[in-house]
Amino acid sequence: MSKSINKNENINNSEEIDLVVIFNFIGRAFNNLFNFIKDVFRSIFSIVIYAIKAIIDNFKIILATIVLAAVIGFALQKYSPNVYTSSMLVRPYFDSKYELINKIGYYNALIGNGNYESLAEVFDIDLEEAKEIIAFEVESGPETENDKIVQYDNFIKSIDSVRAQEISFEDYVENRSIYSGDLFQISVFSIKNNIFKDIEEGLSNSFSNKYSSKKMKKRDSLITIQKKNILEQLSQVDSLQKIYIRVLEEESKSKPTEITLGGEGFSLSNDKSNTREYELLNKEIELRNELKSLDEKKVDEDVVFDVISGFQEVGTKHEEWYQKYMLMFPILAFVLLCLIYLTNKIVQYAKDYES
Repeated sequence: MSKSINKNENINNSEEIDLVVIFNFIGRAFNNLFNFIKDVFRSIFSIVIYAIKAIIDNFKIILATIVLAAVIGFALQKYSPNVYTSSMLVRPYFDSKYELINKIGYYNALIGNGNYESLAEVFDIDLEEAKEIIAFEVESGPETENDKIVQYDNFIKSIDSVRAQEISFEDYVENRSIYSGDLFQISVFSIKNNIFKDIEEGLSNSFSNKYSSKKMKKRDSLITIQKKNILEQLSQVDSLQKIYIRVLEEESKSKPTEITLGGEGFSLSNDKSNTREYELLNKEIELRNELKSLDEKKVDEDVVFDVISGFQEVGTKHEEWYQKYMLMFPILAFVLLCLIYLTNKIVQYAKDYES
């Protein structure tokens, strides 16, 4: 009996020792974590203090450098020529958007090569005005979320159904090219602020190409053929309507035969012929609507492109963030001073380490 009691006491003591060991381990883990966090904050605080101390010790040099950089930036910004920009919004048809984007690249290449004579000839402007054009830019025009959804649906319908299940709407929007849109915004950058209307007509010629013209003529030919077929069907429908009207008139002259069964008035009668006049009327309306749609399509897309909004008479001043020299120069000067200071400290540390 005494042996059993001693054995139970030993087991309880062992379990208590295990719990103590576990709690001690957890306690040390938390202490190490807290010490690590404290060391991190202490290091960050030390870096901040050292940085502030370096700024205080070299305050005069830093202030003089920043002021000098600001003055240089102000002078450069003031005497640099202003850049103006204006944009036009267009809707191309018959795949003329490909020609447009290629032509924009061609115009930028002329500017990059300094071939202003060709540029002036393209836009029918003076050589001096051509030299004031800085760049052309084309990008997708404004579009709503519904526009993106419609483009996505059209894309999904154009590919294999198995492949379509692997492409989400987000993937399509992220990976689509500039050619996916229907609207395009063309921007022109120039030193002269009232040149944009002069080059609008030249830009309009950028859409003209043999492929788009041929495609428009082909579309017109197809519309002509479709209209001819619809008119023939309308003629047939009209003939059938006349036939059914005659049948209806003949049936109206005939007398109906009626047999009554029982006292409830149940009757069997020789009804009039079931004409399809109502169906023919619906068919006629449907064909005329198709004819109307073809006429509207030909009127809406009777050109290679439509100008949604043209260039402004006077362009707006354009300035990128990196062109704000009065702000950028002091920042760059301060960063340069920091790099020089850190380089100096690293060199001194290396020398002290060797000694």
